[in-house]
Amino acid sequence: MIYRELGQSGIKLSAIVFGAWPIGGFMWGGSDEKKAVQAIQKGYELGMTTIDTAPIYGTGLSEELVGKAIKGKRDQFQILTKFSMHWKESGSQDTFRSDLKMRRLFDNVYLKADKNSIIKECEDSLRRLGTDYIDYYQQHWPVDDTPIDETMEALDRLKDQGKIRAGGVCNYSLEQMKEAEKTFPIEANQLPYSMVKRDIENDIIPHAQENNKGILAYSPLQRGLLSGKFNPDTPLGEGDNRKDSPYFTTHNIQKVNHFLSKIRPIAEEYEVSLVQLVLSWTIHQPSITVALAGARTSEQVAENARAADIKLSSSQLKTINEHLNNLELDLG
Repeated sequence: MIYRELGQSGIKLSAIVFGAWPIGGFMWGGSDEKKAVQAIQKGYELGMTTIDTAPIYGTGLSEELVGKAIKGKRDQFQILTKFSMHWKESGSQDTFRSDLKMRRLFDNVYLKADKNSIIKECEDSLRRLGTDYIDYYQQHWPVDDTPIDETMEALDRLKDQGKIRAGGVCNYSLEQMKEAEKTFPIEANQLPYSMVKRDIENDIIPHAQENNKGILAYSPLQRGLLSGKFNPDTPLGEGDNRKDSPYFTTHNIQKVNHFLSKIRPIAEEYEVSLVQLVLSWTIHQPSITVALAGARTSEQVAENARAADIKLSSSQLKTINEHLNNLELDLG
């Protein structure tokens, strides 16, 4: 396993991070507690010591399972969790985020990031995780009706209190990052990034490189599209919102699979899967600190962790990127 510093925090993260959204069960068809704990422990055996979770993942279940898995070994893990996304309780007066895509993805969820709310969320996460500190605390999503400086002041207070070692953001634009940095030294931005979604290379990545900020890449497999396991006839279950994604049209699936057929010989050379090759390419990008890879079983964790051991040559990276440059998707 490779380990990389998170921004300028001094915290070292495993290059492949255990993405703990799936074990929360939310949008993943439930959760198997025993398998989830075993998966985290398998990751630890393979050097995957960094775990990314959030309260929203199964109304706290993901954090609770992480807490059970790390018990007795807390100081050997780096725990990343988040704040600002809440389940709407009956009778709550908090308003939904107006973004229709967000509402479609997360029904009955609202955003809140005022100072008092963040401090309470942190206390709740500490309790569920069974720890007295969080290594890296991230704002899960921007909140338009709360000033960024108020949110960052809360992170500053929590750091002073020793409840978090470092703080940062997710899904922030470049302008929002710059605003946050006026109040608190955020260490990174967690963003969607994959072979077929590289828009942050235009603005956020140059800023991160210039200012020693980390980039935590989530959805590096583009929700499974880059695994090579999809075809236009692959059934998507009820409630699977990939049905509405422009990436999953028949035309785009065919184009991606044609691209994957071009790079498959590199995977075969290393005797690894396309999943492992795609994850390896992701962490080989000079701007990417780590890649988050979700898993629910020990077998999935083992496959993900092995990606960090693949050493792609400059010529192989060039070949992959040349094929990528010829891949044009119709995203509307």
